[in-house]
Amino acid sequence: MCGRFTITLEAADIEEDLGVSEMPADWLPRYNVAPTQPVAAVIDAGSRRAEWLRWGLIPSWAKDPKIASQLINARSETLAEKPSFRQAYARRRCLILADGFYEWQRSPGQKGPSKPYYFQLAEKKPFAFAGLWETWKSPEGEPLRTCTIITCAANEVVAPIHERMPVILTGNTAWKWLEPAGIDILNGFLKPYPAEKMTAIPISRLVNDANLDSAELIKPV
Repeated sequence: MCGRFTITLEAADIEEDLGVSEMPADWLPRYNVAPTQPVAAVIDAGSRRAEWLRWGLIPSWAKDPKIASQLINARSETLAEKPSFRQAYARRRCLILADGFYEWQRSPGQKGPSKPYYFQLAEKKPFAFAGLWETWKSPEGEPLRTCTIITCAANEVVAPIHERMPVILTGNTAWKWLEPAGIDILNGFLKPYPAEKMTAIPISRLVNDANLDSAELIKPV
């Protein structure tokens, strides 16, 4: 799964590197983005404007918003089948902006806390997670836009730490993800990012605390 990530660059750098037309006015770099928090995402390939969505999908038909905690990730293999994701996969795809993510390693029989690792592109450039989004209305009629990160089987860099990884999109491929397409074409996006283009570093367990958010979290140990 993908349960924490980073987006540490300034707005101007993200706009230049990813081709985003505009970042949110209240943008601040983040070193420890966690579920239920706002994430910067693009839902329209035409405007390419980033906006805030809440991480943790709430389907439009959901009665209880607490379902969001169970839907922070969506498995690529079952997107077209699961009621929670099927319609969003066909019509409401998004790009969730990031420049790194965390995973935790636990060996068989290991006692004590898992060991965290930080993953990023070898070029240390920003990228996008392939995502889905929905609009849910509260009983009072207030709209809330939420999203989920799609995961796939891990590549050779991530696999020693965790069996799953987020689907990473870059360049023109990222923008094509937002364009209308059939399921066969969409499924072609959902594959592990090339391992030779990624790096992994062990980091301290400070990242376990979702209240901490500083560059100290991604320092190698």
